[in-house]
Amino acid sequence: MCGICCVFRHPDVDSFKPVALQLAKKIRHRGPDWSGNFVANSTILAHERLSIVGLDTGAQPITNGDKTMGLAVNGEIYNHRLIREQFPDYDWKTHSDCECVIPLYEKYGIDAPKYLDGMFAWCLYDVKQDRMIAARDPIGITTLYMGRSSKLPGTVFFASELKCLTDHCDSIKAFPPGHVYDSNTDQITRYFEPQWFDAARIPTKPVDYKLLRETLEKAVRKRLMSEVPYGVLLSGGLDSSLIASIAARETQRAAPEDAIDHSLAGIDASGRLVNTSGTRLHSFAVGLPGAPDLKAAQKVAKFIGTIHHEHTFTIDEGLDALRDVIYHLETYDVTTIRASTPMFLLSRKIKAQGVKMVLSGEGSDEIFGGYLYFGAAPSAKDFHQECVQRVKNLHYADCLRANKSTMAWGLEARVPFLDKEFLSVAMDIDPQDKMITPEHIEKYILRKAFDTGDYLPEEILWRQKEQFSDGVGYSWIDALKDTAEKTVSDEQFKHPKPEWGDDIPTTKEAYWYRTMFDELFPEKAAASTVMRWIPKAEWGCAEDPSGRYVKSHAAAVSN
Repeated sequence: MCGICCVFRHPDVDSFKPVALQLAKKIRHRGPDWSGNFVANSTILAHERLSIVGLDTGAQPITNGDKTMGLAVNGEIYNHRLIREQFPDYDWKTHSDCECVIPLYEKYGIDAPKYLDGMFAWCLYDVKQDRMIAARDPIGITTLYMGRSSKLPGTVFFASELKCLTDHCDSIKAFPPGHVYDSNTDQITRYFEPQWFDAARIPTKPVDYKLLRETLEKAVRKRLMSEVPYGVLLSGGLDSSLIASIAARETQRAAPEDAIDHSLAGIDASGRLVNTSGTRLHSFAVGLPGAPDLKAAQKVAKFIGTIHHEHTFTIDEGLDALRDVIYHLETYDVTTIRASTPMFLLSRKIKAQGVKMVLSGEGSDEIFGGYLYFGAAPSAKDFHQECVQRVKNLHYADCLRANKSTMAWGLEARVPFLDKEFLSVAMDIDPQDKMITPEHIEKYILRKAFDTGDYLPEEILWRQKEQFSDGVGYSWIDALKDTAEKTVSDEQFKHPKPEWGDDIPTTKEAYWYRTMFDELFPEKAAASTVMRWIPKAEWGCAEDPSGRYVKSHAAAVSN
């Protein structure tokens, strides 16, 4: 994962180049290992690199042999070796997994992203045609924004984060996942069109537990592509625990000469990870002292045999970090900020220990209807359509959190649940099999697929869902609400800013976050880049996203 900032057809690119490099510097946290740029005609590609694959030869932007194409990529391409085999005559310049985009473009044009398996956001500039192609991965795991300026009508800006664009663009939007931009038409078109994307089509295929299990194992396996120390985020909930269990197995199976083994590590006297272990995976957990997640994570780590690292934070440390969290996340969504703060603090600890890549469990709750409010779904059809909508909006919520909370410290998060093949399998299951019933706990079919006795302890495999912001310690959310109550006066709350329009905060906590966001980012950025995550009001659900506001939760609270 890296950071990109690209400007297409600037009328004075030579004088703007120093400005563009300063804009890219704003996201150097995403790529602390190296900086590079490519300038041709009136276009500049700037890149901040976090080196995970092709350490010695993967500097970007990448060019072809005669430098008639420049490529800046933020992401990982898991099928790059297979693509390389399809182009035996191509003059490969690097060992980077990203270089394969260039020959794909040469052969397929704007259809190139259809052939990629990975998480990515990239800009490719074709010098001869003066043509810019930009694309984002199918679900939006990797962030990308697009901006324009009324003062520069022919210029288009692209960047990994919003903060690169706010000073120069008066029109900014989140680049839609699964889409590709072509400057020849100045249009953004969808390239990712799986059957499950049509929410009106309700699947009828019964669950195949073996296929579900093996496809997730395959998704984890391909994401162990790395030449640097890696680990797993382990909350102790079902999703991260399953990913950790599978990754631990794959780590142990890796032969010493296997490239995967190069990323395994031990601990030296200073607490940093070094390449000595070769067989054991490192897991990382965060929470307030005594948090439910910490206790569960300890049980999982012991069962699967990871080298476990438990980190705690205090309420004050979380509150002190809020403004930085909002700056890096570029959102005012309550759910995302609540959950991102512990993840933000943990990511700094992980990076300090020498790890550059972690696997995480995002996406499962959207795919399987795992949030407790799904228990109020009136029908299988409603259940499925809510799943589809939640997956489509992941780039505004959990994907954004996983990407930016970690990349704030130059740590890359990979999410196996959002693998294209796994999504195809899991989203094509009859929703009747997924529904929460008195007999079936949330995500029952996922739990059942791994109920073989050797993946997880039974009490973890069948543990009730905790929203991440709950699991790190219930007092975290209570403290946020109490602080917001003290910070935002009743008078302020009664008079929201006129420029907020219909997007009016309904709680003091939401009001507090929105005002911090406004101090950091101009109003023009809010409407098209932020979406608030709230449970399904039409199902009679409480507005507060905490799982404790669902009656079925073991620690339910009243509204």
